[in-house]
Amino acid sequence: MSRRRRAALLIGLALVLGGLAASDVAGREAALRAQLGPLVEVVVARADLPAGRRVRAEDLAVRRVPARYAPVGAAALPERLLGRPLAAAVPTGGYLGTAQIAVADAGAAGPPVRAGERAAEIVALGAPELVVAGARVDVLVTRDGDGAAPAGTELALEDVEVLAARRAPAATAAATDAGPRVAATLRVSVRDAVYLAAAQAFAREIRLLPRAAGDRRRTGGMVVGEQLR
Repeated sequence: MSRRRRAALLIGLALVLGGLAASDVAGREAALRAQLGPLVEVVVARADLPAGRRVRAEDLAVRRVPARYAPVGAAALPERLLGRPLAAAVPTGGYLGTAQIAVADAGAAGPPVRAGERAAEIVALGAPELVVAGARVDVLVTRDGDGAAPAGTELALEDVEVLAARRAPAATAAATDAGPRVAATLRVSVRDAVYLAAAQAFAREIRLLPRAAGDRRRTGGMVVGEQLR
């Protein structure tokens, strides 16, 4: 056998063995992901935090962990912890949630809503740089029709205050994504909170449209169907 042919055979064998090894690694990774389950986001301390410290944005980081290992009560939204005093010291990388907040602050532990209001959490299409805490948005809901076509889009809610918002993790995006998504907490009535929960479960798509600063005008109910009418 010539030297050139022997070298070609060795190269071919190396490629085959490399492919088998890569396939085995991919299979092991897939099996491991299946065992661990889906990933969720939790808030952790970016540095050592002393007891009594009022939490600041620079104190926090978001980490993705398997849902089965996420501590009960761990916060998913950093905004929920800002300005709250810590009951005990938290080490770097330690989870943060309601259990770490001082009991003396319990009266302020709830979301900033008034009687008859609720803080509704949704994941929707929207620009993360515009849908931010303090902004006001309109909520569009697109329903499913017969087959794969949408039945129509409704201007469901107008002039809704955003209490907290952040870019939604990629895992929440659909396979055919129509744009960036945000995880937002909205100040709404009880009726609207129930409506948003149903829309989140059954609607084809929810979209948040940021309003201009100071614009409090209302258009009224509006529905556009398949014929764009």
